[in-house]
Amino acid sequence: MARPYRLPESFPLDVEVVACDLDRTLIAEDVELRVRTRTAIASARAAGIRVLIVTGRMFRSARPYALAAGIDDPLVCYQGAAVVDPGTGEFLRHEPIPLELARETIAFVESEGFSLNAYVDDELYVARASPEAKRYAGFQQLPVHEVGDLGAWLDAPPTKLVTVGEPEALDVLEVEMKARFDGLLHVSRSLPIFLEFSRTGVTKGSGLAFVADRLGFAYERTVAFGDGENDVELLEWAGYAVAVEDAHERLLGLADHLCPPAEEEGVAQVIEALLRRRP
Repeated sequence: MARPYRLPESFPLDVEVVACDLDRTLIAEDVELRVRTRTAIASARAAGIRVLIVTGRMFRSARPYALAAGIDDPLVCYQGAAVVDPGTGEFLRHEPIPLELARETIAFVESEGFSLNAYVDDELYVARASPEAKRYAGFQQLPVHEVGDLGAWLDAPPTKLVTVGEPEALDVLEVEMKARFDGLLHVSRSLPIFLEFSRTGVTKGSGLAFVADRLGFAYERTVAFGDGENDVELLEWAGYAVAVEDAHERLLGLADHLCPPAEEEGVAQVIEALLRRRP
């Protein structure tokens, strides 16, 4: 029989909040919220620990996981650009990209040979249903709305923009975008094939800070979990940072602790170990 997972002595016991990225952190490649993880979340909540989901996903894509886990606290979605009540669907915070800036972004990205996904009113819009757009939508089981000229069609500020491509090509585009839109856009990678754009200052960390102010908890008693480069600000905000073992190198460098990967339900193992150690 395997030994129970053990936490380092430095792991805090007075935890009030567990803030967790979704894809490749709380759920694995099968995109299922498994029984052990659901049970661990329920046990944490029963012990008075809030469990928050902090994700780059759309609200409509993240909501089923919150409901399955019994989480009724606000969801941080769209890399922090939206904070939404999972029960009512009310947007408690919404920081979209200004319309003219979004149009400028679309024009530049398209001139570089890439297509974009635009998110408006929690719906996904594309110029055409390309293989890349279908790949992204299929990953999250989303409907895709094809609108033709995306920049001309757009008449409301999008919550975020995403381009999908090969990692090496996006590496080049990322450098160009950060130089051209410095101080205007926050540019991040959720996965190697996704390059995401949000309003400047909008990150998972800023979204979690909004929830902290609303619910009244402190960063010192928050433990955050993540795996991707877009989780850097999330882990930086929290008092204690946990990265999964196969996380992006930037997270591995700033984490206070490494836990098993999503395939092994590492978040659940940490929660179980924390509850065993608490008085």
